[in-house]
Amino acid sequence: MDLHREIPKINLNPIQRGGILTPEARQALIEWGDGYSVCDYCGGRLDLIEKPNIRKFMYEDLPKFLGSEVARTTNGAREGIFTVMYALGKEGKGKYVLADGNAHYTTKVASELAGLGIKFVENLGAPEYKIDAEKFIPFLQEEKPALVVLTYPDGSFGNFSDAKKLAKICRDFEVPFAINGAYSVGRLPIKMNEIGADFIIGSGHKSMAASGPIGVLGMNREYAERVLAISKLAKNKEVCLLGCSSRGATLMTLMASFPKVVERTKHWDEEVKKARRFSVEMEKLGMVQLGEKPHNHDLMSFETPILYKISESHKKKGFFLHAALKERGIGGIKPGKTKVLKMSTYQLTNDEISKVVNAFREIIEENRELLK
Repeated sequence: MDLHREIPKINLNPIQRGGILTPEARQALIEWGDGYSVCDYCGGRLDLIEKPNIRKFMYEDLPKFLGSEVARTTNGAREGIFTVMYALGKEGKGKYVLADGNAHYTTKVASELAGLGIKFVENLGAPEYKIDAEKFIPFLQEEKPALVVLTYPDGSFGNFSDAKKLAKICRDFEVPFAINGAYSVGRLPIKMNEIGADFIIGSGHKSMAASGPIGVLGMNREYAERVLAISKLAKNKEVCLLGCSSRGATLMTLMASFPKVVERTKHWDEEVKKARRFSVEMEKLGMVQLGEKPHNHDLMSFETPILYKISESHKKKGFFLHAALKERGIGGIKPGKTKVLKMSTYQLTNDEISKVVNAFREIIEENRELLK
């Protein structure tokens, strides 16, 4: 069985850019790669292990980083979202989840598994696809949901909605509010308490330089008593986490990368500048950046009519772009995609960004005849 992975010199995939392991995490992956490795040190509760010091990470470092009173790791952001939905849904105080129209599909399946319906506040349409916080109000006036979820930013366009405004609206209606920060926690400075949210969910493998799947979940102590309720059948086990969540290399890589992740969030302004520069240069080539302008996140979506026109006549059809980029050491664009491309510049150097722009320029020029 061939398990070899081709690793491009430059990877533009938004779901991978923030998850590239630090050298410390790569070493931890080797040391803790055996299944259930941390369980050698467990006295019954994963979060209470002191060697390695998971307890300090879980009870001090992670809550401080998230701006929450309580924090846990989960087996991914989607598991964190589901855990909250399930715990609140079973209380019977709401029959559905209210989410933004740009929400990831995992928000939908999490609500489905939790036995809750789901309603969406749709975006305002092209070209920015923004979410207006005030559009949540009519839903809340009609029927209170079990939970409001805001994708911050969304994974399609990289838009930031007004989270603080929505948090206030939810407080006024006495409805719990969760931030899905899969593309923010670990990339940029974000604090649950500063926003005014009740929950914050992050992704270790998308944005915290950890091997996946692993997520983080922060909450207020008031909700922790309900979400992290102890089992009646198994001593000290938190029911909604099925006793323990991440318990091996995923957790160790998250912890190993954590100091550098904390440090890199302090340089978010530089990442935004790079993304904006990239957007401007790509639009000079005939692309159209969708979402907020000026853009405020490294994740960007581009309509690429010029590339699609080339694909209509190219002998490789839509696969020409992937092949041409691969020749230049650039990956992360799915084979066959030419109409709309989603890319991220996170943690790329200015030189690497220039190489990407030049690659697209060269590819267009090489196929100029097909544009006539």
